[in-house]
Order: sequence, then structure tokens, then C-alpha cells
Amino acid sequence: MPTLTDGPLGRITLTRHTIEQEHRHLDSTGDFSGLLNAIATAVKIIANQVNRGELAADGAGSGRVQHRLDLASNEAMVAETLWGGHLAAIASGKSAGILPIPAPYRRGKYLLLFDPLDGSSDLDVNLSVGTIFSVLRSPRPGGEARVDDFLQPGTEQVCAGFALYGPATMLILTTGDGVDGFTLDRDIGAFVLTHPQMRVPEQTREFAINSANERFWEAPVRRYIGECLAGRSGPREHDFTMRWVASLAADVFRILTRGGVVLYPADSRDPTHPGGLRLMYECNPVAYLIEQAGGRASTGRSRVLELSPARLHQGAPLVFGSRAEVERVERYHYEPDDDSFDGSLFNVRSMFRGAR
Repeated sequence: MPTLTDGPLGRITLTRHTIEQEHRHLDSTGDFSGLLNAIATAVKIIANQVNRGELAADGAGSGRVQHRLDLASNEAMVAETLWGGHLAAIASGKSAGILPIPAPYRRGKYLLLFDPLDGSSDLDVNLSVGTIFSVLRSPRPGGEARVDDFLQPGTEQVCAGFALYGPATMLILTTGDGVDGFTLDRDIGAFVLTHPQMRVPEQTREFAINSANERFWEAPVRRYIGECLAGRSGPREHDFTMRWVASLAADVFRILTRGGVVLYPADSRDPTHPGGLRLMYECNPVAYLIEQAGGRASTGRSRVLELSPARLHQGAPLVFGSRAEVERVERYHYEPDDDSFDGSLFNVRSMFRGAR
């Protein structure tokens, strides 16, 4: 295997990495590496727009920044991947339907799904945002794609990844052989391999969940969070730290580097859209990445990647992170209900309840 010291510059770029990966397959055509390089170019364009912040909207206010950057990010992904001949169709989380590759461009053998700017509502407070994407094989290579072509379980993904626009611009991806992280070197204008074969740490004392939705949670989730909050005095006998930034890409990167668990659980707010995430644009690519890095991704009851989507923008719950923690959440969902358990966030630390 090549190392980070190989090459005249002592660096492995994304272009070199993807081409070397393709050379391992005798029947490769170069289409896949071409698609990844097109995505990387779009990510560079989006990173430049995000880094400009308010300047990108000519100082027209935070709401305008979000709208302008959402639109610009979507346009960049479409514009850079539409013409290369690698795709049969594109599906964006910002569009109701799919975009078949139009004439005169050649139709390829892959399907691309993406959320162009995940976490864009945090732009006004200058938090990290990202782009999440998933690649599937088209069931009719070269033919005109239909919505049904995209409705494949996550196990069929060829590639999944995300870009993170933070202090550094990073591109994290898997093609089914582990997870690799690349950092944009602006001096040479290329993504460089900086985090080879990332692994989710097995031991963790961190969790992330939107606690404002506690009243909608199912009992097993309230139990799990309640035990974490109980700390040393509770059944877990360890203190935990809660992290929540409401940026899925940032949360995934934290899990890959520091471990932990992130919960977007099923709840009673909107039965038609459980969990608040979209299966095809968010859950599946995240689940593929996490599993390839040795973690686990679940609905809280079963493996996310085995879900069969019924529609393009279908919602799904997602619990992902260090394997043991996700398995604990799953186990709680299948254990008999314990009516004596009170998992409310104010159960342990509150002026409204007496000491126990």
C-alpha cells in the first residue's frame, strides 16, 4: 500500500487515490474516478462560496445568505456532474423530482443523490456546514432514468461521502473499502489524503441529541439519554458529555474521529417523517460511511442500510456511532417496557424534583 510519503510532493491526492483504486478492477472504465473528481470540483466551488459568508449575498442579511448559498451549492453540484458522461440522472435534496441527463450529454451508468448544503440554517452563526452525497448504479446504464431507479436500499451504494466546510475543507468518502479523509490544500488546489482508513473509536463518553424534542421521544430513547445524564451515580457509572450542533456532516466527522453516538430518533411529532432526516440523502450515505469505519447505524431497531425506500424523499430515524452504544439503544427498544423508569432530562438535575 502507498504511504503519505510516496510521490514527489510526499502527498497522495484524491485524483491519484481514486485512479489507483480503479486500477485494481480490470474492467474499470475511468467513469467512477471521473465522477469523484467532478464532485470534488463542485465541493471546491461550494467551499469558496461558504467561506465568503455574508459577502456571497452582498450583505443582504442572514436569511439571504442561506438562500443564496443553498441555491449556489445545488447549482455547483449539478453543473459539475451533469456533462461528464458518468451519470444517468441526478437527485437533489432541494428538488422535488430527479434530473435525467439531458441531450446532448452522454448518459452514464451511475446515479447521484446529494444534499447540497446540510446545516445551512447555521450559516448565520458561522458553524460548520457540509455536502452529503451517495452514488448508486443505474439499473439501465445509458438509458433514461426514472424515479424508481433511485429506490434502492443503502446496501447497493457504490460510494458515499460528505464534504465539511469548517476551519479546513475536508472530503470524507468510502467506496466500500474503508473510509478515507482528504483535506483541501489551497496552495495546490487539490484534496490530499490526510486521514487514511478512519475508524470509529469503540469507547466513548459523548452523545448528541436535540433535547428540545424530549417530549416526543419513545421510552427507550428517554431511558438511554436519562442513563447518560445520570453519570457516575447512574447505571452506566460514567460521566457523559452531550454535543449537539445540528449539522449532520459535522456530527459524522466527530464520530469518525472521537467516537460517540448521535441520535435522530423516531418520535411522535410527525409520523409521516420520523426522525427528521431523509433516508436517501442523509441516512444511507451516513450509515454506509459509519459501517465502513467499524461503527453501527440503525433506525433504533434495525440496520438502516437494509431499509427499502418507497419514495425519493422518504424520512427515517437514524442512530449512529460507536457500535456498543448503538446496540444498547437497539436493545432498549426490544426489552419489555419498564413503567417505573423515568428518563426525563429533569429527573436527575432539576429544581423541580426532590432529591432521591
